[in-house]
Amino acid sequence: MMDSGIVPILLIAVVVIIVLSVFFSFFPVMLWISALASGVRISIITLVAMRLRRVTPSRIVNPMIKATKAGLGLSINQLESHYLAGGNVDRVVNSLIAAQRANIPLEFERAAAIDLAGRDVLQAVQMSVNPRVIETPVVSAVAKDGIEVKVKARVTVRANIDRLVGGAGEETIIARVGEGIVSTNGSSDSHKDVLEHPDLISRTVLEKGLDAGTAFEILSIDIADVSVGNNIGADLQTEQAEADKRIAQAKAEERRAMAVAQEQEMKARVVEMRARVVESESQVPLAMAEAFRNGQIGVMDYMNYRNIEADTQMRGSIARPEDRQGDNDESNPNK
Repeated sequence: MMDSGIVPILLIAVVVIIVLSVFFSFFPVMLWISALASGVRISIITLVAMRLRRVTPSRIVNPMIKATKAGLGLSINQLESHYLAGGNVDRVVNSLIAAQRANIPLEFERAAAIDLAGRDVLQAVQMSVNPRVIETPVVSAVAKDGIEVKVKARVTVRANIDRLVGGAGEETIIARVGEGIVSTNGSSDSHKDVLEHPDLISRTVLEKGLDAGTAFEILSIDIADVSVGNNIGADLQTEQAEADKRIAQAKAEERRAMAVAQEQEMKARVVEMRARVVESESQVPLAMAEAFRNGQIGVMDYMNYRNIEADTQMRGSIARPEDRQGDNDESNPNK
């Protein structure tokens, strides 16, 4: 009988626990009491309505308590609307408190817009109080004398809250500073001027207003390191001279090839002319044979012709032995 009496009691206890769990999940009483104790006037019905709108009440009430204690004068509807828009309510409230302590004018609507734009509004407020140093990579530039100068700069920037929405980021600052360094070094007559007066780069870059349209305000540009690189002008002249040399060699090779081709053509023409001479000389015996047959010349006439020819050759060899030797060499096909 005792066992039968304990079972209903246990069932009633389980049902009570379940009911209380459901009640406290929809009715955050402890959170409501904590808000009332902190001076935040909010009804339990509003907390239940947050549950129905799929809003975690603690994500709204806890930042509201901090805002009330800081005297910001925010409303539950502002925080809840920002939460429903996908913003970080706690970070926005922290940034408003930090801005108030630093005496920086910042409204909730602007802070919410900055947060929804994907920027860390709390970090922006902290950067407004404590400026940040951005170190640029080594920027290489060439002066007018052709010497390369390598410069590394440190840019001290402060966040501009008014331009955080739609303003350019750190990459734009680095690119613009690099552009100013290249422009300054390129306009210098000598690399020695840059080495002697590195502050010239800082003044020139600052005068150009490189922070226009960005989310930052440039406070100072300090040259961290300046070093001399390669002699780019000499390298370019050397490469140009080498290119001109290759072009001249190509043209000379072209002229040589044309001369060789022309020489071969002349040799071919000489051989052709010699062939014609040989062909013409081969007609002489035929003509003489025809004259013998026709009775136009006799044997004595032919013998006199041969004697005169031999005498002429002898006289020529005696008068010009060297020329004759040269003619014999040219007529010799083996030479």
